[in-house]
Amino acid sequence: MVDRFLRPPSGPAELAADALRVLAGIGVVVAAVFFGPTDAGVLAFVLPGLLLPRLLGVRAGFDLVYSGVLLVAGWSNVLDLYTSVAWWDVVVHLTCTAVIALMLYLLLAELGIVPPPARAGSAQARPAQARPAQATAVVLTAALGLAVSALWEMVEWFGHAFISSEIFVEYDDTIGDMAVGGLGAVMAGVVLARVRLLRRDEDAGG
Repeated sequence: MVDRFLRPPSGPAELAADALRVLAGIGVVVAAVFFGPTDAGVLAFVLPGLLLPRLLGVRAGFDLVYSGVLLVAGWSNVLDLYTSVAWWDVVVHLTCTAVIALMLYLLLAELGIVPPPARAGSAQARPAQARPAQATAVVLTAALGLAVSALWEMVEWFGHAFISSEIFVEYDDTIGDMAVGGLGAVMAGVVLARVRLLRRDEDAGG
């Protein structure tokens, strides 16, 4: 994992993904100066997650999508888009839960806790083997997404109760966010079952 993390970027897409990580760090400073410590803390919370694509060696396209979605989610909070744009909360919960669930699956696969995604996405696997692997990918990714959604709502509740009452928390909003996040995670599971997300899978052609 260290070798993957230290590997120089190759190609414009990988350079762009690394640029997003640099911009994320700069964004924390900008938020601290122009918005406040709470907003800076929200953006700083995103930074560790942005390191996972490099540690796991994901393909540049997924790295860009994942990093971009996390940055949009963080800055949406800073810019109050969740409250000022009625439908924005739904879009962010759908996409952000999806990419986080995918990344968590890849992390757990790296740790040997769940089957590696290559089993689900391998073109060489026989249909009898591929179908159960694909179903496993969808079910486990959906479960991860629902867990992430629940944790997300707990963090929002904690922020509302102990940090700032301006953080919006309501029962219908909480349940709706978890439902949308779960839908995004199911969609992510389908992607995981059919698309190669790791560079080493692409290099191997399997």
